[in-house]
Amino acid sequence: MSSRIDRKPKLGRLQLFGISAAIVAVAIVGGGLVLRHRDYSELRQWTEAQAVPTVEVIRPTTTDLDPEIVLPGDIEAFYEAPIYARVPGYVKQWYEDIGAQVKAGQILAEIDTPDLDQQLAQSQADLATAQANERLAKITAERWQSLLKRDAVARQDSDEKEGDWQAKKALVTAAEANVGRLQAEEGFKRIVAPFDGVVSARNTDVGALINVGSNSGLPLFSVADIHQMRIYIRVPQYYSADLVAGMDAELHLPQYPNEVFAAKLVTTSNQIAKESRTLLVELHADNKDGRLSPGTYAEVHIKIPGNATTLRIPTSALVFREHGLEVAVIGPDDKVVLKPVQVARDFGTEIEVTSGLSPADRVIDSPPDSLSAGDVVSVAKAGPGQRAPGAE
Repeated sequence: MSSRIDRKPKLGRLQLFGISAAIVAVAIVGGGLVLRHRDYSELRQWTEAQAVPTVEVIRPTTTDLDPEIVLPGDIEAFYEAPIYARVPGYVKQWYEDIGAQVKAGQILAEIDTPDLDQQLAQSQADLATAQANERLAKITAERWQSLLKRDAVARQDSDEKEGDWQAKKALVTAAEANVGRLQAEEGFKRIVAPFDGVVSARNTDVGALINVGSNSGLPLFSVADIHQMRIYIRVPQYYSADLVAGMDAELHLPQYPNEVFAAKLVTTSNQIAKESRTLLVELHADNKDGRLSPGTYAEVHIKIPGNATTLRIPTSALVFREHGLEVAVIGPDDKVVLKPVQVARDFGTEIEVTSGLSPADRVIDSPPDSLSAGDVVSVAKAGPGQRAPGAE
């Protein structure tokens, strides 16, 4: 009987242990299910977060209200005249070399013209002969007129003498004109400066054979007036309407890297070149110190009136799709909106937009290729001490 009593307590302890083990097992299984559900929820949230692209946004800027255009320009003398010979011969002597400052009418060189000298002497002799014949014809005509009054000669003969006198007078006039022409050519034996300036070229020397006109090759001399310089630039058609006479400009020359020369826009050709779609523009610059030289290259800077409605954005913000040029912006619900824009000027890293955007738009910079209208995006957070892109 005592053994039966001892078996009952042992059986109760075993039951209690089994129940405890079952409870522990249930707790472990339940805890595992809870942890698995939590991990699944976190994984789903992470996956959904990763599916939303993170983008950086920028604001269009309007700070550059007076844009500047920079164009290559050619500097030329205000006046420059190539001087050719008007008479053939040989260079007798030249008096001014390149770089010489000369005045209008100053002799640059003399030409020896033996052929012309002989032609002038012959024409003067022909004039003397014509004058002598004219005097004799005059005397004869007057004498026959006197005889006609006494009916000593026929009127026909008297008229013939009168006509011969008039013909001789015409020959005198022609001979005088020929002498005058050759005397004028004699004046071209002296090569003179056409205006005040500097001798920019001398292409002859003593004893050189001189031919007449520009078809003979290089000019004997070139004289340039450089007290003021002309600068020519070709402006793209887009800017042509913004240019007006009186606008200021700056010249930057490679030989003077730390200096700026002032210039002023004077006129334009009022015609767009078909080949380049550019407008020829002329500027003037004072050159009292003579530091600007004809033929020099210059970098011309001109500030043109800006447009307050024109906005600037980086070129990386552009989206090229089937609908044309667009920009992706973030709407109030953090959804992507694709806006078509019209580009005015391209500055390389930035572009000007004339329509399609407002200064308040949050523009997505470097949008992913897969980004579409209506997609939800997340704005990138700024790092410590930095301002978030596009933040107010």
